[in-house]
Amino acid sequence: MPIFKAYGDSSFQDCKQASEEAMATITKNLQGKLFLDSESIQARAEAAVLLKKLNFPMDNLKAKLFEKLEQSLEGLQLKHEDIANVLVESNNPSEQGNNTESVPGSAHDALVCEFAEAVRAYQVIFPDSEKQLIKLSQDLIAKHFEITAGYIKEWIPIANFLGALRIIWKDVHLMDKVLREALLPDCSLKASQVAVKQYIKSTFSHLLHDISDSLTNVHIKPKEEAKEHLLVVFLEAGKTAVLQGSVNVLLDFRQLLEENLGGLQLSNLIIVWVREGFQDFFRALHDRLLLISGKNKSASQDENSTEGMQVEKVIPGLVLVLAQLSVFIEQTAIPRITEEIAAYFSGGGGLASENGPALVPGEICRTFHSDGEILLQHYINMITQKILVLLRKRFTAPNWVKHKEPREVHMFVDLFLQELEAKRTEAKQILPHGVLRKHRRSESNGSTASSRSNPLREDKMIRSNTHRARSQLLETHLAKLFKQKVEIFTKTEYTQESVVTTVVKLCLKSLLEFVRLQTFNRSGFQQIQLDIQFLRASLKEIVEDEAAIDFLLDEVIVGASERCLDPIPLEPPILDKLIQAKLAKEKEQTPISL
Repeated sequence: MPIFKAYGDSSFQDCKQASEEAMATITKNLQGKLFLDSESIQARAEAAVLLKKLNFPMDNLKAKLFEKLEQSLEGLQLKHEDIANVLVESNNPSEQGNNTESVPGSAHDALVCEFAEAVRAYQVIFPDSEKQLIKLSQDLIAKHFEITAGYIKEWIPIANFLGALRIIWKDVHLMDKVLREALLPDCSLKASQVAVKQYIKSTFSHLLHDISDSLTNVHIKPKEEAKEHLLVVFLEAGKTAVLQGSVNVLLDFRQLLEENLGGLQLSNLIIVWVREGFQDFFRALHDRLLLISGKNKSASQDENSTEGMQVEKVIPGLVLVLAQLSVFIEQTAIPRITEEIAAYFSGGGGLASENGPALVPGEICRTFHSDGEILLQHYINMITQKILVLLRKRFTAPNWVKHKEPREVHMFVDLFLQELEAKRTEAKQILPHGVLRKHRRSESNGSTASSRSNPLREDKMIRSNTHRARSQLLETHLAKLFKQKVEIFTKTEYTQESVVTTVVKLCLKSLLEFVRLQTFNRSGFQQIQLDIQFLRASLKEIVEDEAAIDFLLDEVIVGASERCLDPIPLEPPILDKLIQAKLAKEKEQTPISL
C-alpha cells in the first residue's frame, strides 16, 4: 500500500488497479459471507475481522450482524439429544481421551464455542457493544434454564436432569472466560437453585401421581371386586408405590447431593428441601386418600381433573384398601423413610424451612393413624347403608297389622345373611383374623334381660290401659338401653371379626328403629320373633361379641312386642319346628362337595 500510494499513478499504475480490483472482490465475498446462513458463527466473525482490517465501514453492518448473532441462539437451545449425548459421554469416560472433538455430544459444545469466539471478535470489532453482548450471553443461559424447567414439568429422570445442569454449567464457564462482565456464574447459581428445588417438588408430585395410579384400577373396574384376592393385589401395589417409590426418590436425591455442579455447594439447601418436600408430600397423600375414598366430598367437587372421583362411584372394597394402606404408611413406610432421611439427609447447615419444621414424623404418623380409623369407619358405614336399604324395604312394604300367621323364616333373613357373608369374604382378603372373643352374658346381664323381657311380656299380655303404666314401662326400657350403649359400640379393630361385628351391631340397631316405627298384630310380632331367633344362631358363627349381639336381638323382640296389639309369642316347640324346617331346606339346597 505505501508503494501504491507513492508510485501508483506512474510505473505501478497497473499493479495498483489490479490490487484494488482484488480487494474489491475480497470485500464483496467477505460481505456475502457475513450474512450467509450456511456459514458458521465463527466463520462470519472472522469475515467481520478481515473487513475491518480492510478499512470497511463496519458501523453500517453492526445492526445486521447483531441480528444474525441473536438468531444464532436458536441453534444453541438445549435439546433432549444433547442431554442424551452427555449421558453417553459420562457413561463412557474411557472413550473420551483428550480430543473433545471425538466425544459424542460435542456438537453442542462446538456451536457454543463458535458463539463464544463470535462474542470475542465482536468485542474487538465493536468496542462499544459490551451491553448487547452481555444481554445475548445472559439470554443464552436463561433460555437453557427455561427449557430445563419445561423438562421438569414433564418430569425427567434424575440422570437427565443432572445432564442438563452439566451442559448449562459447561456453557457458563466457557462464556465466562470470554465475557466476565456478564456475571453468568452468579446468575446461574440462583437459577440452579430454583431448578433443583423445582425438580424436587416435581418428583414428589410424580410420586403422588404414581400412588394414585396404583389404586385407579380398583376404582375403574368395580365388577372385578368379587374376584378372589383382587383387593390384596391392589393393596400390595399401593404399598409398593408408597414405600419403594419413596426409597427410589431418596436415591435420586442422594445423587443430587453427590453431584458437584460447578462447585454450587447446594447440599444444605437440598437437605432442607427434601425434608420439607416429604412433609408436604405426606400431607398431600393424606388429602388424596380421603379424596379417592369419597370422604372428602368438597375436594372432589372442586377438582376438575380425572382424579376427582365422584362419591357415588366409590366401591367399599377400595375404601378398605385405603384404610389398610394408611395403617401400612403409619407403621412401616414412615419409620423406614425416616431412617433413610436421618442417614443421608440430616443437618441442613442450620437453614430453616419456609413452612415451619422441615419434617415431623410423629405428626405424619398421627395423621395416617387417624386416616386409617376414619376410612375403616367409612367402609363400615358404606356397607351398612347398603344393607339398610334391604331392611328398610322389609319393614316398610307389608301391612303389619294384617300380617298372616308365620309359616317360615322370611326371605329377607337370607338376603341379610348373604350380604354379610359377601362383606365377610371381602374383609378376609386383606384383614387379619382377630382373637374371637365370644363375650357371653354374665349373670347380671342375663338377669337384666329376663327382668326386662318377662315382666314386659306379662305387662303386655295383661294389656293395662292406664297411661301411667305404659309411660313408665317405656321410660324404664329407654333408660336401660342407654345404659348399655357404651358397652355395645366399642372401638373397631383392624380384624375380620371386628369389622363384621360392628356392621351387624349397626344393622340390628337400625332394625330396632324400624320396628319401633311399625304397629304389629300377633302374627306380625310372631314373624319378627321367628326371624330374629333364626338370625341369633346364624350370627353367632361370624361375630366376636356374642353378648352385645344377643342384647340387640332381644331389644328387637322387645321393641316389636311394645308395638304389638296382641303380643303373644310363638310357643317354643312351634318356634323350634319352623327353624329346623328352615335349616333342613338350606341343607337340601347346599350342593355337596366331593
